[in-house]
Amino acid sequence: MPKRGYHHGNLRQALVDAALKLIEEKGPTGFTLSEAAKSAGVTPAAVYRHFSGREDLIAECALQGHAIFADLMEYAFNNGTPSALAAFEATGRAYLAFARRHPGHYMAMFESGISNSITPELASASARSRDVLERAAIELSKHIPEDKRPPAAMFSAHIWAMSHGVVELFARGAPGAKAPFPPEDLLESGIGIYLRGLGLIAPDK
Repeated sequence: MPKRGYHHGNLRQALVDAALKLIEEKGPTGFTLSEAAKSAGVTPAAVYRHFSGREDLIAECALQGHAIFADLMEYAFNNGTPSALAAFEATGRAYLAFARRHPGHYMAMFESGISNSITPELASASARSRDVLERAAIELSKHIPEDKRPPAAMFSAHIWAMSHGVVELFARGAPGAKAPFPPEDLLESGIGIYLRGLGLIAPDK
C-alpha cells in the first residue's frame, strides 16, 4: 500500500482523515491506531511521530471539528441579524447541519468521552461555539429586566441539550430513528415552546 500521507509530507492530517472515517464507521472507541495507520498507508509505528495514542488522535479530530463548528455557528448567528430570534433559531439549525455534514467530527467531539480540557487548544475551541450560543441568548433576553432575566449560560445550555437530543434521536439516520416530523421542525417548535415559557418571546396570537 503506498504511503500516501507520509509521502506527501502530511501524515498527521492523513491520520486524522483516516480516523474520522473509522469513527463514522465504527464509533470513536471502535477502531485501533493500527487501523488508522493502515487506512493512511503507513506503519503503526509512524503514528507515534505525531500522536501519543488513540486518545490524542481523537482529540485532534475533536479540535478540528470544534473549529468548523464554531465557524458555522458564527455564520448562522450573523451578529444577531436580521433579529435576535431569527439568529437564535439559525444557530439551532446550524447544529443539525453540522452533525449531518461532519458525523466523524461530531462523534469525536460529543461521543468519544474525550474531555474538552485535555488540552488548552481543545478547551478554547470548544468554548468558542458555546460562546456564540450564549451571545445569542443574551441578545434575545435584553428586553427583560436584568433581575428577572434567566442566566444566558443556563438557557443556552438547555437549547444545546435540546439540539443534541434531536440530532441523536432523529437526525443521524440510525435504524429506527425516523422522526414523525423533520428534525428542523422539531427543533424550531421545541425552541419556540421553551422561549415562550421563559417569556423571552411573545405567545402566538
